Amino acid sequence: MISKSTIDQVYETARVEEVIGDFVSLKKSGTNFKGLSPFSQERTPSFMVSPVKQIWKDFSSGKGGNVVAFLMEHEHFSYPEAIRYLAKKYNIEIEETQQTDEEKAKRDLRESLFLVSEFALQYFKKTLWEDQEGKAIGFTYFKERGFSDHTIQSFDLGYSPNQYDAFSSHALKEGYTLEFLEKTGLTIVNEDRKVDRFRGRVIFPIQSMSGRILGFGGRILGENKKTAKYLNSPESEIYHKSKVLYGLYQSKQSIAQADCCYLVEGYTDVIQMHQSGITNVVSSSGTALTQEQIRLIQRLTQNIVVLFDGDAAGLRAALRGVDMILAQGMNVKVCSFPAGEDPDSFARSHTQAEIEEFLVHQSQDFIQFKASLLMEEAKNDPIKKAEVVQDIVQSIALIPDAIKQEIYIKSCAAQMDVSQEVLFSTLAQKMVQAKKAVTPKPSPSPLQKVSSEVKQQPVDQSFEFEKQIITLLLLYGDKEERFEDTVLHFSEETEEIHEETTEIKARVFEKIFLDLQQDEVELAHPDFRSLYYILLEQFQQSGALEMELLSPKLNTEHSSWVSTILMEEEKYTLHQWEKKDIYVKEKGTQVAQLVNETILSLRKFLIDKKIDFLQKELKEEESNAQSILEDVMSYHQLKKVVSNKLNRVL
Repeated sequence: MISKSTIDQVYETARVEEVIGDFVSLKKSGTNFKGLSPFSQERTPSFMVSPVKQIWKDFSSGKGGNVVAFLMEHEHFSYPEAIRYLAKKYNIEIEETQQTDEEKAKRDLRESLFLVSEFALQYFKKTLWEDQEGKAIGFTYFKERGFSDHTIQSFDLGYSPNQYDAFSSHALKEGYTLEFLEKTGLTIVNEDRKVDRFRGRVIFPIQSMSGRILGFGGRILGENKKTAKYLNSPESEIYHKSKVLYGLYQSKQSIAQADCCYLVEGYTDVIQMHQSGITNVVSSSGTALTQEQIRLIQRLTQNIVVLFDGDAAGLRAALRGVDMILAQGMNVKVCSFPAGEDPDSFARSHTQAEIEEFLVHQSQDFIQFKASLLMEEAKNDPIKKAEVVQDIVQSIALIPDAIKQEIYIKSCAAQMDVSQEVLFSTLAQKMVQAKKAVTPKPSPSPLQKVSSEVKQQPVDQSFEFEKQIITLLLLYGDKEERFEDTVLHFSEETEEIHEETTEIKARVFEKIFLDLQQDEVELAHPDFRSLYYILLEQFQQSGALEMELLSPKLNTEHSSWVSTILMEEEKYTLHQWEKKDIYVKEKGTQVAQLVNETILSLRKFLIDKKIDFLQKELKEEESNAQSILEDVMSYHQLKKVVSNKLNRVL
């Protein structure tokens, strides 16, 4: 287990805006940062990061929390994994406490697969650099491709020996189990025989956006027609090829900084471009482009340039995948290399300046490029030309922005020598067809259904009051205010409750604590109850809300509540309501009144519950009816006092 001192140091050192900035493109927004949600599909930013409070909030999905909570949500890390990731990022040495056998046994499947994959990575790298076969075959191949030592190290390239079980035998000898070797796909088990999947291949590690090893790609050397040239890890608990982009870990910062991503096809295309100085490049690794892969890029930029080989046949097939990018609302350009060239070969034979100049001048808008290419193929054939028009309009229909659609229609009308009216009409038909295909049949009486659902879900008043108490502590806990303090007296002569009011000066957390203690009230919601005591301890120890000290004490649920409450007002800045002449009243005014109102409302709610309970008890216990009735009357008097005071506060 990781020691508490290490965890505290991680929280003190890690900056939420720096960590999240590795995964999401953030832009300054006042004292905060904003960006597109990494948890949902959106085109308008609803994701906020507060460097001051060291928390984040995603208003589209409702998720939020501290820096560790983000890694747990986004990368699906366990709590220890998130701490280890941050420790590695900030060069913090991890101090371990001794683990019991039971704790070791609880390592889940994912962590075991990651450990095996990391071990394999180190084995393949060591084999490439130190083993005689690795140096003679693998290292020589990479050098022939023009890769420098620095490039080979940067991409963690490796080599797997040709012996059928060299890696598997070594892994078993080091204590790794055959079960996990097989589940990662590193070892193929046939009856009693175990075989290395990547034997005799150079290795390209496939990493997540955070740098974790998900799987491997292997290229066989030599001509063996019975064996696939490239081989990838099979699907596993940690590797899903449709959700991975090769090179994203190395390229993510460059993509965000350049606000543009170049998409290529193969591993060596990415590596060669990086070596040539073009570092905002990723690859779909030879698979058809997927929506998940597009969204990975979209987290970093809205601009993508697809780089095609000079092969005309491959170019036509690749165009189909670009339509998916358009549907995501991204800005798409394409760049085709000269015949016989691909990004790898072109980068090898040109300087960085020449490559950059080529990409700038040869990149074309996708719609115009596609129209030009297909019209050239159709030439004077009217049937083919009609098919091209349909194809182009189909692509335009995928674009969610109506203004862009109109601009493309006008441009393509001139390019294809077709009237705008015909293209607009065809576009309208496509849009209607698409809407019919995705629009579900309306259910009967939707308003009645909504109304019924609302009636079935009454507001939990206790929950709302307790949430308000936590909100007051988080926002104003250390603020000193003047409060009206009321002491209630029961007069035996008149049998009535009288109140005596004085003014006291106290901090908000002290006032709330004393009032709840006086009423012997404990918060019912478990998250709020535990968070309440954590906050009280924080105020009593340091006198203020210091996120660096508070964050290590919060679990995922606590962290989410804290971010939700502290970032509540930031959603108004996201939508720029002030520009629409909508002004939101600032919190912080009349804090004392708000505290009193909340406590009094909670008291009234609890008194009502007590009266209801006593009235039910009165019906069941006739023998004790007089005593219960007296209690009911007393609570009614107390309720009257509280209600009168509440009306004065309001």
